Amino acid sequence: MKKTVETFAKAKLSGEKLTMLTAYDYSTAKLIDAAGIDAILVGDSLGNVMLGYEDTLSVTVEDMIHHGAAVARGAKEALVVVDMPFMSYQTSVYDAVVNAGRLMKEGRAQAVKLEGGVEMADRIKAITDCGIPVMAHIGLTPQSINAFGGFKVQGKSEAQAKKFMEDAMAVQEAGAFAVTFECVPAKLADLATKKLAIPTIGIGAGAGCDGQVLVYADACGMFSDFTPKFVKRFGEAGAVITEAVKGYISEVKAGTYPQEQHTYKIDDEVIEKLY
Repeated sequence: MKKTVETFAKAKLSGEKLTMLTAYDYSTAKLIDAAGIDAILVGDSLGNVMLGYEDTLSVTVEDMIHHGAAVARGAKEALVVVDMPFMSYQTSVYDAVVNAGRLMKEGRAQAVKLEGGVEMADRIKAITDCGIPVMAHIGLTPQSINAFGGFKVQGKSEAQAKKFMEDAMAVQEAGAFAVTFECVPAKLADLATKKLAIPTIGIGAGAGCDGQVLVYADACGMFSDFTPKFVKRFGEAGAVITEAVKGYISEVKAGTYPQEQHTYKIDDEVIEKLY
């Protein structure tokens, strides 16, 4: 059955852990979906993983629409959540609603995700009031990386921890159906998870969250530019691909590929008439 925001709500009540991975294209989405993942995030991390940017700031709404629609075509059961990119919602409530609508209509999202807590509560409320499910994202918010001074763990000081808890309650009150906690101390994430009625999805936030999300290229060993502390490589697909490509190169250069079973036939009579 197709997973929905209701799936997330029921999982929170039953204590069942939720699973989420990123994907950015049709083929990868099909593979992840077939494995039984609960949700696929079309993250603005595609800026790093797919486009080679140093951060997520250059990703556009058009990028997210393009990749979101591709993933939606491949995901038959997983809930598809699409990130709202930098400056697509920060500028105004109006822009937030319009761009969320585009991601749903053109990008085929079933929910959108945006970064920020108290400061973005009015955007979350306005979007959800239009019938668009919103997943919030607090803690380390990569779109604010310049304000943070780098990729740093958030919530370690008393002031930061209080702000984190305020943000968590604010996004719930605004109507978010779930919230992502990124790079916060495990005990803080655990406390917030217990206080919230909506599911929490952790990434670098410990096992106390209601679910987890990772970038698929990290989890599958396909991205090596940098590896955050919270990443576990569950496979080495990158090495498998490299070896496959080496094998291809070797056989083509040796003339052993393609073989007869890889080719199409034609009657000799036809060929003889061409001489």
